[in-house]
Amino acid sequence: MERDELSAWLRLLLTPGVGSSSGRRLLARFGLPQEIFAQSASQLEVCVSAKQADSLRQTPAELTVQFNTTWEWLSQNPQQRHVLTLGDPCYPAALLDTEDPPLLLYAMGDADHLQQGWGQSAPSSIAVVGSRNPTAQGVANARQFSQTLAQAGLTVVSGLALGIDGAAHEGALEGAAPDQLATIAVVGTGLDRVYPKAHFQLAHKIAQQGLLISEYPLGTPPLSANFPKRNRIISGLSHATLVVEAALQSGSLITARLAVEQGKDVFAIPGSIHATQARGCHALIKQGAKLVESAQDILEEFALPIGAEIAMNSVAAGADTAASNSISGLERSLLDALAFEPAGLDALQARTGLDTPTLQALLMGLELQGHVARLPGSLFQRLAQS
Repeated sequence: MERDELSAWLRLLLTPGVGSSSGRRLLARFGLPQEIFAQSASQLEVCVSAKQADSLRQTPAELTVQFNTTWEWLSQNPQQRHVLTLGDPCYPAALLDTEDPPLLLYAMGDADHLQQGWGQSAPSSIAVVGSRNPTAQGVANARQFSQTLAQAGLTVVSGLALGIDGAAHEGALEGAAPDQLATIAVVGTGLDRVYPKAHFQLAHKIAQQGLLISEYPLGTPPLSANFPKRNRIISGLSHATLVVEAALQSGSLITARLAVEQGKDVFAIPGSIHATQARGCHALIKQGAKLVESAQDILEEFALPIGAEIAMNSVAAGADTAASNSISGLERSLLDALAFEPAGLDALQARTGLDTPTLQALLMGLELQGHVARLPGSLFQRLAQS
């Protein structure tokens, strides 16, 4: 992209009072942004209000700084850093069919990946979303489902948030082939920032085998209003949405609702009727979301072959089950008493009759073997593979 063209797009993006809807009307009538800014106020008022036309006739105060920042950012690594406009051939076709496609997208990742996973063929991508405060089982589910889905050739789309999002990205990176677009992270900040900071290394990995996407200018901080808004891009880039765990007020339900509005499938993993993190999924299932118990359920819905590598993983899972059978009889009794819902020491003592030192020793051993997770509040939860 030439300097003048980039400057014009940024000016349109930064013009106060002119959002993406008004911007698309202007582009449809006048063509490229340079042509928009060459129009008189009366000509502009055919598409927008007089106040918006007046704003378009003035140069935003922050344009020079934003242009210089963006141009330098692009120049530092042109193979990894990109700006995609509505007219760019690499702009995701899937977003063009949504109600509110961004005028401009910032992207970070290998240029070859810009040609993959954009929805030209169905199905090629799936959103995997959920709670920022998941259970240990929820994290494991997100990772395992995403790994299997990526092995089947799907691109996993999520939001780089703590909890389920991060686990989904990690699972996809583990399961994808080296040349595959493993995962897309749609973020709510400028791409020169990583939020949360705990995902700095994960974001770096995604840039190598996936894409980081944002509609927000460089330097944009993590503003709370931006995260629900970016969910329309997560659902828009995906052929379906899987909600792993979600409370009733979770932002993941926004993504699911947007997917339904876009005419796409929603899948949900059920959980305990007593678990707060499962209530959002249960609500979605009541509303018509498809209950899934394994990634294979989704692949069958998409009519995708499971494949040899995934079958090998099933064999490995069987080996894990065999390994779990090697635990002692006392440990097995404790696992049966724990079941799959969080429980405290008092409850476990009442169920098993074990004294406190023996119970704590058994729980520690099972935790080290990966059969039990320790939760906040001195609670323990059995993991599904045990």
